[in-house]
Amino acid sequence: MIHRAFLIAVIVVITSSFQHKPNDLEDSKTIKIMTYNIWNGFDWGKDEARRDEFVTWVDFHKPDVLALQELCGYTQETLLREAKKWGHPYAEILKTSGYPVGITSNKPIQVKAKILDGMHHGALHCKTNGIDFFVIHFSPFSYKKRHLEAKTILEKLFQISKEQNKYIVLGDFNAVSPFDADLYKNKANLISTMKASEVEHDHVRNLCHGDLEYGVMGALLGYPLIDVTQRYTTGWDNRISCPTRVFETKKGDKPNENSKRIDYILASPFLAEKCINAKVLNQKETYYLSDHYPVLAEFEL
Repeated sequence: MIHRAFLIAVIVVITSSFQHKPNDLEDSKTIKIMTYNIWNGFDWGKDEARRDEFVTWVDFHKPDVLALQELCGYTQETLLREAKKWGHPYAEILKTSGYPVGITSNKPIQVKAKILDGMHHGALHCKTNGIDFFVIHFSPFSYKKRHLEAKTILEKLFQISKEQNKYIVLGDFNAVSPFDADLYKNKANLISTMKASEVEHDHVRNLCHGDLEYGVMGALLGYPLIDVTQRYTTGWDNRISCPTRVFETKKGDKPNENSKRIDYILASPFLAEKCINAKVLNQKETYYLSDHYPVLAEFEL
């Protein structure tokens, strides 16, 4: 009888463990997050061929959340209609004028704030998939303006981080990272081109005392926000995000020599620990979809 009772107990334990296994697997998932600046909303909707290629490309990669910049000419309805083509039944847009940002998702989206005051293009604060997202597009013309925009975002983060440890700031920051400083040392043509632009245009001030300015990204990284792409990439070729080859008169296999990394996915320390991969998708398939390359990060939650 003792042996029989022992065997029954073992069977119960084994059966119980199998019953709980599926639930454990359901509790863990991988989430793919992407950000993409789509260059003037495909010429305000007139470049239908490029837009169709983009829709097909996104559907192939199947992100769970997609942040977008330069949704020029888009409305809430048109963004949602396109989002459904890549499997996202939810979409939100910041505004319908200028250069809007937006977000699409495979899960419901809660809009928490539309941040316009003091911002060049604005920012969208949403929550989806249990994560707070700040979709941003900082000023392309002034590093001083970008500092003010970063301060605004950091003030918002300070408030939500008291109650939430899952947050991400992503988009087009128009700023270079101190993590990449060594990669720009031999890019003399990049600096000279930027200097020429400042001579030609009074409103363009992206250099600080004639050199690249790293303080905007430094402030965000020091919050701390974690640059997940930096953790999974090495070298200039793997990190550059803008411009693509779309402005080149001749097609080629190499990136634009004046490219920089200005598009990022910055994660909270908690989420950064869950990141299993991150990269800039700057290969041939995205050379001509936009003037920016997309950035993709995967998290195992």
